[in-house]
Amino acid sequence: MPVIGKFRYLEALPPSSARQGRTLVLIHAFPLDERMWEPQLALAEAGWRVIAPHLRGTNGGQPEAAVPTMDDFAADVIDLLDALHIENAVIGGLSMGGYVTFALFRHAPRYFRGMILADTRPQADTPEAVEGRKRLLAVVREKGAAAVAEEMVPKLLGETTRRERPDIAAHVGDLVRSNSADAIAGAISALMSRPDSTTILSTIHCPTLIIVGEEDTITPPPLSHDMKRAIGGAELVVVPRAGHLSSIEQAAAFNAALAQFLEHRV
Repeated sequence: MPVIGKFRYLEALPPSSARQGRTLVLIHAFPLDERMWEPQLALAEAGWRVIAPHLRGTNGGQPEAAVPTMDDFAADVIDLLDALHIENAVIGGLSMGGYVTFALFRHAPRYFRGMILADTRPQADTPEAVEGRKRLLAVVREKGAAAVAEEMVPKLLGETTRRERPDIAAHVGDLVRSNSADAIAGAISALMSRPDSTTILSTIHCPTLIIVGEEDTITPPPLSHDMKRAIGGAELVVVPRAGHLSSIEQAAAFNAALAQFLEHRV
């Protein structure tokens, strides 16, 4: 994994014969890490430099002393782009990665050549959702990452994946368990304190692709349809037989939608 300064990230470079200067930045979901984007590194073959940032504390990293916010995660991505001398990119994420994308756009829209919003929503947590976060926070503090994996993996995956793809469930569980309890707790705090982003949707004028799993019960497809209506010119792709982690559960279909968007819209 490349390291520049304090930043770690996954990276795939396009073939030397491909067009240069096009960068795709993909921000990971909770409670996973940047390795969830390994299937999407194949998009480098189409001429894109693919970068998946390592958010602070994940994948065995040491969490910061202060409890992070979504703005902190966004600032880390901005600092990484600056360190890599990337002036603009197609930037997006899945679930929590989408929340980080909204925060990044709020602070630094100049970096956006295009936007990807996968299995995410602009709304802040409801009071009921905050209570659920607090309960999960107690679980991770008392029982650790393994207990979080046991509780969350069935919710993250669609019915088809749970029924037919035990290998995917095992892989996602491994990604969750690789994170420290402190890192997961910090991300939970960032999730439940994030601001509402619905007001910025109408200000997004770069090409935007919204992707959602057909079987996603955490951010159901109607929320993505609402985002499409709010973001001028946005495209929406619903991925069949996928739940909340559409990029992992149906990687080929997800990549095809992403490749089509990158080829024809940005």
